[in-house]
Amino acid sequence: MSDLIAIAYDDQFKAEEVRLTLAKLQKEHLIELEDAAVVVKNQEGKVQLKQAVNLTGAGAVSGGFWGLLIGTLFFVPLFGAAVGAATGAIGGALSDIGVDDDFMRELGETLQPGTSALFILVRQVTPDKVLEEVAPYGGKILRTSLTKDKETQLQEVLSRRGISPEAIAEQA
Repeated sequence: MSDLIAIAYDDQFKAEEVRLTLAKLQKEHLIELEDAAVVVKNQEGKVQLKQAVNLTGAGAVSGGFWGLLIGTLFFVPLFGAAVGAATGAIGGALSDIGVDDDFMRELGETLQPGTSALFILVRQVTPDKVLEEVAPYGGKILRTSLTKDKETQLQEVLSRRGISPEAIAEQA
């Protein structure tokens, strides 16, 4: 089962930076994401959703391939490719995997103008290594499906922006 984590950031670009960092960590097999999306509320207050995967485009490519293959069997490859791409694009646009778009837009409306939020569904994670990489970005947890204890620990790490408790004690 995946855990949902939604974190708000104080500028429009930081959530995308963290998403890219998580994508790098996923390539290193330190985290396994089911979905990652960014919501930006621009200075005019308009909410924009930025999905990590374009399902419409992926559906069109897949549908085009299968349409071409089937069309070739019936001696109409171009017609098959066109019909396959169109049905694949429609199917991709209608399928919604991961975090619900309406939920993200609803939470995005609560953001201040000029800020962003990152929504991730995490299957598996190596917490110490991943937190070390994302903690410097800070952030405020909006929602999670984590236990209260884990949510509190995560918020503490983000609030300290990666500064260890020992370093905080030395500064005091």
